[in-house]
Amino acid sequence: MSSQKEFEPLNICVLTVSDTRSLETDTSGQKLQDLLTTAGHHLYERDLVIDDIYQIRAVISKWIADKQAQVILITGGTGFAGRDSTTEAVVPLFDKTVVGFGELFRQVSYEEIGTSTIQSRATAGLANRTLIFCLPGSTGACVTAWQKIIVEQLDSRHKPCNFVGQLRIQ
Repeated sequence: MSSQKEFEPLNICVLTVSDTRSLETDTSGQKLQDLLTTAGHHLYERDLVIDDIYQIRAVISKWIADKQAQVILITGGTGFAGRDSTTEAVVPLFDKTVVGFGELFRQVSYEEIGTSTIQSRATAGLANRTLIFCLPGSTGACVTAWQKIIVEQLDSRHKPCNFVGQLRIQ
């Protein structure tokens, strides 16, 4: 009898927050979609909204309430520019904050962009057993976050722990 866990594909939503991109020009959201499907997960829904607290919350709240959505990847709106409001929109919805995510993301980003990483307000948390990652809008930052942190934490086989057991069962 094998004790090896099997891979559990997850339903993942991708939201791009941008005042300038469309779904056709959204390289970061497309890259996240490509990465998650290559890893064996399912793109559940994808959307794009302008950088507005209430529009962000409306989409995220819908997905948090949807029993089929298990993970939400948000790209954009995590910097310090005047309209960057993803962090303010999403953090109040968290039941629990994944404190180490932002710290680890800035640490691995330092190797690529140096001290500019200090301006990232990347964060993560759980809301209604839905895991939410708030990532910068750059495609490179999305790839870094996915490859160096997120992909393992969404893999039910990753030891000693991963987030799959904390998510809603489909």
